[in-house]
Order: sequence, then structure tokens, then C-alpha cells
Amino acid sequence: MMIQKNYKKADAITLKTISGEEIVARFVEDDNFTMTIEKPMAVMMTQNGPGLGPWTVTTHPDVKLQINKSAVIFTAKTDNEMAKQYIEVTSGIKMV
Repeated sequence: MMIQKNYKKADAITLKTISGEEIVARFVEDDNFTMTIEKPMAVMMTQNGPGLGPWTVTTHPDVKLQINKSAVIFTAKTDNEMAKQYIEVTSGIKMV
């Protein structure tokens, strides 16, 4: 089992919050109490399987958000297939 605690800037990471939300976002930085992310997308089920939708609709898409680590159950590097979908949705770049 691989446990990864350090992420590089711009890594696609998955966060599971204590409220049950699953979020895919770009990692910016973290400290002892907070994690800064950008371009957060909520994972939601669609008729074709897991998909992504806006996590917050009232902020500018490029805002950096600080998440209190006490509100997060876990973080992990996002699965490659979901990371490709995330990059396509947030950047418009089509991954092959």
C-alpha cells in the first residue's frame, strides 16, 4: 500500500470532506492546518458513471481556496482516468 503525503503544485488530488463530498482539485500548497486548492470540482454520479460538476458556483473559477484540514477525512492523488477528465473539464485540453 502506497501512502503519499506530499503533493506537487498542480497535482490533481481528491479530497473527501466530513460532510461526505468528494472533490477533485489542483493542489497549490498546504501547511499544518490548511490546504490550498484551485479549480475544485465535485464528483457526482451521472447515467454514464462518475462525472464532475462545479463544487462552488458563486466564486470566480480561478480563485484559490483554503480548506481547513479538520474538515477533510482524507486526501489522495486522483486516479489517472478521473484526472484526465478533470484536466479536460478545467482546462479545455483534450487528453489522449
